[in-house]
Amino acid sequence: MLSTVTPDINDIISVVIEFLAELQEKTAAEVRADLEDGGAELPVDSLLIVEILTRIEERYSIAIPADRQSAQATRSVQAFARAVKEAINERQQP
Repeated sequence: MLSTVTPDINDIISVVIEFLAELQEKTAAEVRADLEDGGAELPVDSLLIVEILTRIEERYSIAIPADRQSAQATRSVQAFARAVKEAINERQQP
């Protein structure tokens, strides 16, 4: 469901973590703790991010381009959230 409020990076990170938790059958708190153990960028298996890409695109009514920059963004939750935020900002421009 598309919201009229523009999410910030932390909102997007929370959504990504919720989706990762669903895929891994864990709680969001468990997933966040696991990711935080890997460092501040919250490194994640890029295949997991790819699995939730469609969900994120549907939730925010965006399209993440299939390019090198986007591929690099799948290396961590933080980087992925920044790519999502950029796509949202681009969608909102006239």
